[in-house]
Amino acid sequence: MTSIAKGIARIGPQYRKINRNIGAIFESTFLQRDASVFADINANRDDLTMLEKFARYPLTFGPTPIEKLERLSKHLGGNVEVYAKREDCNSGLAYGGNKLRKLEYIIPDAIASNADTLVSIGGVQSNHTRMIAAVAAKIGMKCRLVQEAWVPHEDAVYDRVGNIMLSRIMGADVRLVDDGFDIGIRKSWEEAIEEVKAAGGKPYAIPAGASVHKYGGLGYVGFAEEVRKQEAELGFKFDYIVVCTVTGSTHAGMLVGFAADGRARKVIGIDASFTPAQTKAQVLSIAQNTAKLVELGKDLVADDVVLIEDYAYPAYGVPSEETKEAIRLTARLEAMITDPVYEGKSMQGLIDLTQKGYFEKGAKILYAHLGGAPALNGYGYAFRNG
Repeated sequence: MTSIAKGIARIGPQYRKINRNIGAIFESTFLQRDASVFADINANRDDLTMLEKFARYPLTFGPTPIEKLERLSKHLGGNVEVYAKREDCNSGLAYGGNKLRKLEYIIPDAIASNADTLVSIGGVQSNHTRMIAAVAAKIGMKCRLVQEAWVPHEDAVYDRVGNIMLSRIMGADVRLVDDGFDIGIRKSWEEAIEEVKAAGGKPYAIPAGASVHKYGGLGYVGFAEEVRKQEAELGFKFDYIVVCTVTGSTHAGMLVGFAADGRARKVIGIDASFTPAQTKAQVLSIAQNTAKLVELGKDLVADDVVLIEDYAYPAYGVPSEETKEAIRLTARLEAMITDPVYEGKSMQGLIDLTQKGYFEKGAKILYAHLGGAPALNGYGYAFRNG
């Protein structure tokens, strides 16, 4: 058991000080039954060696499956082999998705902080806020969500279906705000935190995408370690990993995790933010912070962040005709459902890059399917005929 886990397991109702390598925290309300759930959880994950000193609260089923997309590979000419790692099938919590992998390393800190309310932010059809609502329900906390008007989309039921509907069903206090898209720290979110405090609550702040949180990149370091173990079982290594990039911590965590075996620049981010300079800078900042936390022992620089900017148009959250066609193609060839905001754009990128010869003949490509299908409900008119 790690020193952190031992400290957590000893927590009682009184305040106890726990020393971490990155500072000290005070814990007061951590219940013994919670400690038994995750204090020693990494002991059963020998694929997570870079993360063994960090507490993890299990929210997922375990390692996610990798499947070969045989028909898609053949459709693209058969010169490359496309596989998908199904992060969209990672949990029974409200349809799952990549945010849960991140939150597994954030929730121990939330519980330890004596918080009673998770406070986060996203767009109207945010997958992230759906997952915050799900986790809050699962661990017995309240949830305050700020849903900003990040997407210039006017489907009649956009703010009443999909992710936001699920968050409401799970009991989250959802507040709509008219502010536009920005991946940075938002005033509306800071105001929500203060409002919870003013009402006597104890908020725990989780930024958009859980990305600029101090532990936001850890989960996808674990993704890379998990892939390495699966590669050993498969008998080959992937030449490229394709991932959608917006708030940045998924890409950043992968970058750190794959830097451990020299593949940092084989992580190909497909920008879906339509603000690529800001996104690339945020990926690098998160990656550098995460590298220090896990003691990577390597310096990461701007050139390590590979971000393809060609597929985010016409705007964040607005699918182009090419994105829609990628969604339909993948559904009709593999019955794999992607969404108009994230995975549809990253799949469009993978398809187009393959057709343009970006990947060498014989390359094995791992597509990270991060989830997001519930958002499709907000785009019913666009897909009214399939």
